[in-house]
Amino acid sequence: MRKLKLDELNRASVAEFKAGEKLPVVVVLDNVRSMHNIGSIFRTADGFAVEKICLCGITAQPPHREIEKTALGATQSINWTYYAEPLEAIKQLREEGYRIIAVEQAEKSIMLQNFNIIEGEKYALIFGNEVNGVSDEVMNIIDACIEIPQFGTKHSFNIVVSAGIVLWDLFSKMI
Repeated sequence: MRKLKLDELNRASVAEFKAGEKLPVVVVLDNVRSMHNIGSIFRTADGFAVEKICLCGITAQPPHREIEKTALGATQSINWTYYAEPLEAIKQLREEGYRIIAVEQAEKSIMLQNFNIIEGEKYALIFGNEVNGVSDEVMNIIDACIEIPQFGTKHSFNIVVSAGIVLWDLFSKMI
């Protein structure tokens, strides 16, 4: 088996990507502290062609060298907006018709494999702080909560791993 060379991957240019069809998903980062995690989520969002990322609270914003280390240019292809408060982002997204979904371990959460996509629905996925998770004030106003099943000794996945798992699952259910 031979690995493909970069020029064989036929990747879209940034302009082509921006003009192309997107997954009806917005990623909301609720006070994410690590710039490497932020950059990695930009890169993952690019890989699944999400509509945009909402950076909230202490979440750092591009351009920043530490974000670019892992984003590898995805800050140019993915649209993003900054909100001082996560509740502002959620209010705006709800007005735009998005279903607000936290990715968190919570009472009455829906296991990811049991989460059903509604055709024509738009989703805002909220990923929380690396230590404290999705903030309580945000949890109080969500429409639903998705939980990733886990079977080991740790209590959670890294936020980037969680984003990759959930975005892949939604992508595979939507296409």
